[in-house]
Amino acid sequence: MNIDEQVALLMQGTEYGDETLKTNMARELRERLAEGRPLRVYCGYDPTSSNLHLGHTITMRKLRQFQDLGHDVTFLIGSYTALVGDPSDKNKARPILTEEQVAEYAKTYADQASRILDRKKTKIRYNGEWLSEIALLDLIRMGQNFTIQQFMARENFSKRLEAGEPIFLHETFYALMQGYDAVSMQTDVQVGGTDQLFNIVVAGRKLQEALGQRPLVAIITGILPGTNGVTRMSKSAGNIIPIDSSPEDMYGKTMSLPDFAMGTFMRLITRWTPEVISAYEGGIRSGEHHPRDVKMALAKEIVEIFYGSEAATHAEAHFKTVFQKGGLPEDIEHLVIQGEPTLVEFMVVNGLTKSRGEARRLIEQRGVYMGGESVTDVNARLDFKDETIVQIGKRRFIKLTRG
Repeated sequence: MNIDEQVALLMQGTEYGDETLKTNMARELRERLAEGRPLRVYCGYDPTSSNLHLGHTITMRKLRQFQDLGHDVTFLIGSYTALVGDPSDKNKARPILTEEQVAEYAKTYADQASRILDRKKTKIRYNGEWLSEIALLDLIRMGQNFTIQQFMARENFSKRLEAGEPIFLHETFYALMQGYDAVSMQTDVQVGGTDQLFNIVVAGRKLQEALGQRPLVAIITGILPGTNGVTRMSKSAGNIIPIDSSPEDMYGKTMSLPDFAMGTFMRLITRWTPEVISAYEGGIRSGEHHPRDVKMALAKEIVEIFYGSEAATHAEAHFKTVFQKGGLPEDIEHLVIQGEPTLVEFMVVNGLTKSRGEARRLIEQRGVYMGGESVTDVNARLDFKDETIVQIGKRRFIKLTRG
């Protein structure tokens, strides 16, 4: 790629809320790329939970683009910033995690990230390396570069102030700590979501400049919506696509996206270039491509990123068989049971639901079928003769036979 093509790819899916800022960042990125050296690029991830979903991988996909172009990428685990908690997208203070919780979550992050990043080319670091050594006087001097008004102008803080919600002093430290990450690694480019705009553009760039470094280039990516295509993908909203989903489940959940959300997913999740995305969207507008076919290509691309081409092809065949042809998957799970346990007991014992309550809710919501018929009785028993098919939700099929 020439420099213009690189800039187009690396700026794809970015959102700044200000066209002037976006233009300036693209210009600065072009200037750094023209220097003809590997840029120092990083994104930080606070290990506040054990599992990641597609929304978490947007910045990882951007890091991979930098890797593929030959730049030095650091996957920074916020072992210290996680102890404070990022207030950027919260309407109340985050709960404080213990060092033990952070260490436990951090173990899983690098492994999950390696499904997108090139493990051999990725530096994994922990910001406790330098943040644990900051003296109180150093923190005070860093704070002299910012005003309380700058923090209070942030939307989440201003809303909390108007609502009478407390804003704790330690929450203002977070931006300083993240800015110091950039200083410590002498960062050329920092990647982050729109919720990190203040931390990166204001704190990171200003702190670098105050400490004699060249201000970094901020690559600010959009936020991925959930499966409803509207609200932010989050576990609490129940609209996530976990990256440890099975290939079939990942494919099926992508196919459940509304058509209007496809463009956002193409730009933020896939490996496709701007030209490929433009061709798909233009084809939909002209009628050359049916939206369903484009969505199937999107679902296959997402599964292939995490599981490879063979699994993606199998997931597509599974979807066509189950949802387009009304049949059953070829590799249907097979279990042998004895007696006549209740359907709820069967689901919990075999790990099909996490609890009896969840199993009951699935039945009450008509999400469980036995022998092709919807089960509505939460006390129903597996009283079939020789064999039957149990369907849990839209994508889990189990063939049961008597032992």
